[in-house]
Amino acid sequence: MLFDTHAHYDDPAFDADRDTLLSSLPESGVELVLDPGCDVKSSRAAVLLAERYPFVYAAVGLHPEECGGCGEAELLEIERLAASPRVAAIGEIGLDYHWEENPPREVQQEILRRQLALAERLDLPVIVHDRDAHGDSLAIVREFPRVRGVFHCYSGSAEMAQELLKRGWYLGFDGPVTYKNARRAQETAAVTPPERILLETDSPYLSPVPNRGKRNDSRNLVHIARTLAQWKNMDPEELARIAAENGRQLFRIGENI
Repeated sequence: MLFDTHAHYDDPAFDADRDTLLSSLPESGVELVLDPGCDVKSSRAAVLLAERYPFVYAAVGLHPEECGGCGEAELLEIERLAASPRVAAIGEIGLDYHWEENPPREVQQEILRRQLALAERLDLPVIVHDRDAHGDSLAIVREFPRVRGVFHCYSGSAEMAQELLKRGWYLGFDGPVTYKNARRAQETAAVTPPERILLETDSPYLSPVPNRGKRNDSRNLVHIARTLAQWKNMDPEELARIAAENGRQLFRIGENI
């Protein structure tokens, strides 16, 4: 059982073969996929995919790289889209301080707070993107103690991970766990119980070894699960099963899909 809790199948990288690939996933062992939006357009596309494929669910949100110029109209549209029964979370939201051309930090922080407040009001989990913004990301989620979710492709310290875990959050592990420089990810995995692990691909990005550099898709979850299972001294199939159940629990996805 595999649940890819973060894959952008609305991305143009899949335009040539999206339907063929998605249709093939269940026979490849991928039973569930969550597609998070990054702006209004991609959130709308994620909902349409979720309506078309019974094993695909959507998240809707404004990504920190895409939130410049966003205001009341965009937030209202995200709220409208979130009313769909195929929407399981608010996301991908968060902070990204990596690129100088990203929206100003205060803009990112304001849009993040607005979306966390929306998630709280709608009683939905969130998918948080945190790149080079660990301190501010943690400080802002502390302001919303009733909101829970996942720190996608977690890249913070083991100490920050422990605080998030105490607060009831989940941590997402992606292709970079298979890279040679994955020391911090291994330290994080050591303090993360299997019951708080989610498996993600971030497709079409972050392909794991042995497919690094190629377009990513959900079938590559097996490589991520294998590495994590080795670190945790577990059977890969058992870890994948637990991670899939974690995803079902966080995103409130029942057995009958």
